[in-house]
Amino acid sequence: MADLFDKCATDGGYFGKLRVQGDTYFSQPIVNGIPGAHMNFRGKDVIMWALNNYLGLADNEEIKAASRRALEAWGTFTPMGSRMLTGNTDRHIELERKLAEFLQKEASVVFNYGYLGVIGTISALIDQDDVVIMDKLSHASIVDATILASAGRRFRPFRHNDMNDLEAQLKAASGGRKGGILIVTEGVYGMRGDLADLPGICELKDRYGARLFIDDAHGFGIMGANGRGCGEYFGLQDRVDLYFGTFAKTFAAIGGVTAGDSAPVEYIRYNARTNVFAKALPLLYVETLLATLDVVAKRPDLRERTWKLAKMLQGGLVELGFDIGDTRSPITPVYVPAGSEEIAMQMISMLREDYGVFVSGVSYPVVPRGVVLFRMIPTAAHSEEDVAVTLRAYRELRDRLKIDLSQKPSQRNR
Repeated sequence: MADLFDKCATDGGYFGKLRVQGDTYFSQPIVNGIPGAHMNFRGKDVIMWALNNYLGLADNEEIKAASRRALEAWGTFTPMGSRMLTGNTDRHIELERKLAEFLQKEASVVFNYGYLGVIGTISALIDQDDVVIMDKLSHASIVDATILASAGRRFRPFRHNDMNDLEAQLKAASGGRKGGILIVTEGVYGMRGDLADLPGICELKDRYGARLFIDDAHGFGIMGANGRGCGEYFGLQDRVDLYFGTFAKTFAAIGGVTAGDSAPVEYIRYNARTNVFAKALPLLYVETLLATLDVVAKRPDLRERTWKLAKMLQGGLVELGFDIGDTRSPITPVYVPAGSEEIAMQMISMLREDYGVFVSGVSYPVVPRGVVLFRMIPTAAHSEEDVAVTLRAYRELRDRLKIDLSQKPSQRNR
């Protein structure tokens, strides 16, 4: 008779071989220090390219001072209870008001974690007659939310950014439909760095009477002239029905926010199980996020610096022959030739040990099978010298390993 735990003694499951080896080098590496452009890995100072700290706010003194004041006033636990019972405060309401104002929406609702915000929002809205149409490359939180909301019924994925396929799915879902349709997409795709085709999606969602939810985790705070995300970047913020942003990246905290018209936002507030049955976000984070939002809104120079360094890094890698795909954001994917995990591990080790350049490898299930890439994140905390040192490391690495860069793996997995 099989035991439930039998599988746990094998190398099956995600990253099974690394798990069995007890690896802490390629998976679960320990990096020390305040999150920033320079950290310590195994006793060695490294240039850190693997953090989503886009505006460099993890070490912002103004924000840290606000955190210290909040900690002294409220501790780590206040308030106690869910927002529906004893966990609501004037400061939570103020944060939601300011986030809605920043995102140019009528209302917003804050969640404890970005992952739970996506799951809560989608599952709250979808009833048995409704249909979710989801971009195939959407984040795991969107996939999990869609499966949960669909409750065993079929949902409709469409090929990444393929407007013809999206329209085909909309047509199929519209035939004799009884409920509504929710199109779900990311804004900035977190591994590839490319953007959702929002103009095309908005045109189709209006034509077919659908609604649009955008998970803009990697766009919130960095995309658009004022950091309002991909909706602002494309000039389509008013046509995004529900905008979601996480605080775990540009805002260097935890939590997430869904913003939109008052009626759907209030419905989500009262029906999202990840809100109703969860303890309220501690005031330590609420007060910190209020300070962070103020910095994000008032410091366009930080966005400008991030973009300047991103263009330097991306342009230099392309000049060296590396494949960075179709990124249109600061996210800089470096695709490993032939999707080889062995080559990737060799490159990672050499970059870290020989050049003091820290990158992380990404493979299935985070990206499709056959794809391996390094996702590099330039931030406002980096310097031009950091970019120059890193580009020299890639050039020498290319030459030492005699890497064939003639193929473009990003184009084979579109």
